[in-house]
Amino acid sequence: MVSGNGNPGPLAARQARLGEFLRARRAMLQPGDVGLVAYGDPARRRTPGLRREEVAELSGVGLTWYTWLEQGRDVAASAQVIDALARTLRLDPDQHGHLRFLAGLAEPNEPRPDADRQRLQRLVDASMPNPAVVYDPDFDYLVWNRAYVLVRHDPLELPPSRRNLMWMMFTDKDNRARMPRWESAALAVLSQLRDAVGRRPGDPVLSALVSGLSEASPEFRGWWSEYPIHRFRPASVAVRHAGIGVIELELFQLRPVENQGLLLVVQVPRDAVSGQRIATLLARARPSPNVTNSDAV
Repeated sequence: MVSGNGNPGPLAARQARLGEFLRARRAMLQPGDVGLVAYGDPARRRTPGLRREEVAELSGVGLTWYTWLEQGRDVAASAQVIDALARTLRLDPDQHGHLRFLAGLAEPNEPRPDADRQRLQRLVDASMPNPAVVYDPDFDYLVWNRAYVLVRHDPLELPPSRRNLMWMMFTDKDNRARMPRWESAALAVLSQLRDAVGRRPGDPVLSALVSGLSEASPEFRGWWSEYPIHRFRPASVAVRHAGIGVIELELFQLRPVENQGLLLVVQVPRDAVSGQRIATLLARARPSPNVTNSDAV
């Protein structure tokens, strides 16, 4: 489709890039790379790399359909077919994900990369004096810094099976008592869980999390049935500390490029008063022993 100014629209541009990517990857393979026997002198092959008919046959698709795909035409491509092309073209996980993106499909279900907790711990420690925490794809706590412990709460005080943002928000009475706007904050994190469940249908960990919280929290059970969906928007929370006052925090959510299933949340004081109150909490606290967060999940 061409836009009103004569330029191809986003869909047509993506389809053109899809064809370009397939042609480039096909040109980088030789018959022997995919188990085919090359007939005649390989130097005299008129096509660099594999032929279209070879890719189509190995992938179990029609030659005409594959030709149209390489030409950037508007043809439907299922996940099964795109994954078959990825296998034929010997794509690595990054290339496979890119191919799926160009075809308008979700990322493939690749194994989650392991989180480098020492690296993440350095990141949240460098965020001091701002409270900072990293959650895994299931919203379990991975690492956090000293300011997070003092301003929000200590995840190590939660039962090991419940060191999780959702469990903390909906079942930790102390956290709830400290949050003047608890309801809006709890509804916001529940909406993020709804979004995660929609992206990972049938995931056993998330299903168990929803089931457990539905039994433990009437608020969670009621809101869950309303099916709220709101991805993260700029927001703030308030935390009340006895003898200190209310600390207003602006929330920033970020995802590391190398492991986008992780969620980094940095909580920045919204005003000078809140910043000074965090400084007071840090100054009053005793130096903590060297305790690792490696058992936090």
